[in-house]
Amino acid sequence: MKRIESVAIALVLVVLAGCGGQSGTAQQDDPDLFGEYGGGEQGGADTTGASDDEFREGSAFGDGAPMGGPGAAADNRIIYFEFDQSDVDSDYADVLRAHGSYLAANAGARLRLEGHADERGSREYNLGLGERRAQAVKQVLLLQGASAGQLSTVSYGEERPASIGSDESTWGLNRRVELVYQR
Repeated sequence: MKRIESVAIALVLVVLAGCGGQSGTAQQDDPDLFGEYGGGEQGGADTTGASDDEFREGSAFGDGAPMGGPGAAADNRIIYFEFDQSDVDSDYADVLRAHGSYLAANAGARLRLEGHADERGSREYNLGLGERRAQAVKQVLLLQGASAGQLSTVSYGEERPASIGSDESTWGLNRRVELVYQR
């Protein structure tokens, strides 16, 4: 249990460091990774009475679909991971910022973070890895304005693959955290 806590703390520090070659010190004020979720000129949404329409801007696909919230495109509700890793890639900063802003603006919204792993490794190891991945995403969302009461985590390990097969492209689809809004 202590090892899991130590790993979780280390992962949070890695996420805070912003990965992309920055020094090992926490960069909580880095607008490129965490931004301002209260609005202003940093590109964050104004969360006072915000509607789903306000979370559409900046869609990764330019199709008008929201990046955050329950109406987000499926591709904006899945965070993928590298092999045997649980650190959140900076490529997902905008998506997680949008979900965090949505949650901050909608106090009644609830989000379940479902952690998954590919088939490699033992069942127990993969359950732990899925949990570490879900917790890493949770920490980023908390930094973006979501409250702890809005977020829950569950790990399915390798038990619910998105794709069946034994090659890198299949494994890559299975190393993920799915963001599932609750009704």
